[in-house]
Amino acid sequence: MKPRALEFSLTPTDNQRLANLCGALDENIRQIEAAFDVAIARRGEHFTLRGEPPQMQRAAQALRRFYEQASEPLDVGRIQLGVIEQNNLDQGLQAPTALLTRKGDLHGRTPRQIDYIRNIQNHDITFGIGPAGTGKTYLAVACAVDAFERQQVERIVLTRPAVEAGERLGFLPGDLSQKVDPYLRPLYDALYELMGFDRVAKLFERQCIEVAPLAFMRGRTLNNSFIILDEAQNTTPEQMKMFLTRIGIGARAVVTGDLTQVDLPRGHKSGLLDAVKKLGDVRGIAYTQFLKEDVVRHPLVARIVEAYEKASLHEEADKGSERT
Repeated sequence: MKPRALEFSLTPTDNQRLANLCGALDENIRQIEAAFDVAIARRGEHFTLRGEPPQMQRAAQALRRFYEQASEPLDVGRIQLGVIEQNNLDQGLQAPTALLTRKGDLHGRTPRQIDYIRNIQNHDITFGIGPAGTGKTYLAVACAVDAFERQQVERIVLTRPAVEAGERLGFLPGDLSQKVDPYLRPLYDALYELMGFDRVAKLFERQCIEVAPLAFMRGRTLNNSFIILDEAQNTTPEQMKMFLTRIGIGARAVVTGDLTQVDLPRGHKSGLLDAVKKLGDVRGIAYTQFLKEDVVRHPLVARIVEAYEKASLHEEADKGSERT
C-alpha cells in the first residue's frame, strides 16, 4: 500500500526564502525528513509529503515555521534545535528561564532536560543518567557556570575517572597535567564555550575553576563549590563513595553517566549503578533518567541509540532462552 500524501504550498512565494529554507543541496529538507520520518518532494514552492498522517502534519507545520524564519540562511543546527522545540510545543511545555552563560538562550530543550535543570537547581546532589547526546554533561556545566555567575558558589570543580574507552593508549608524553588532559577535554570544551577562553584561563589562575581526575579528589572536603563527576559509569563503588563524601557545606554536586557505556575491566561493578541502587530512597538526592528522545544531536544519533537498545534486549532474551 502506498504511503499517504499531503500536498501544500508555501506562500507568499519568495525564492530567496525557499533557498534559505532548503539549505545547500537541500540539506535542511533531509534533516526535516529524518526528524519526522517522512519523505519530502518539492517543486518550487509546492511540497508533497509522504508518511504517517500525524508525522506529515508535524513536518508540514515545521516547514511553514522555518519558512517564516528564512529571511536569512538556516543552518543544520538551527533546524535540529527547531524540531526539538516544536516537540516541546506539541506537548504544551514551556522552557524555563535561560541559564546565565555566554550563550544567552541556553535552556532545556526537552521535558527531561528541563526537569534535569530544575533538579540541579533544587537539590544538593543530582544524578543524570542516559545515552550520549542528551546534554547530561553540557547542561551540568551550564548550571555550574550559572551558579558561579550568580555568586551562589565560589568555585567550580569538574572531575571524571581516567578510564580508557576500550582502547590502550599506552604512555602519554608530557607532565601529569598533559597526561590527564585528554580524559578531561570534553569538560574544558564546555567551559570554553559557556564562559569564553580568556575568562576560563583567568579563573583557572585564581583557582576558581578546577578540572582534575577523580583520583585527585581523595582526602578533600569541597565547601561552597559546584562539583560535577562526569562519566561516572566508569567509577568503582569505592570511588563513587569517596566522591560523594567529598561534598562540604554550601556545595552542590551533579553525577552524570551512561550505564550502556561502561569501560571498566570485565568483572568490575560500576559505581554509578551501585549508587543508584543504594541511594534510591535517600532524601535530598534527585535522579533524571534520559531517553533516546532527549538526544540533542544529529537525528540519526537517537536512531542509533534505539538500535543498540533493541539489540541489547534481543541479546538478553537469547541468553534467557539459553538458560531455560
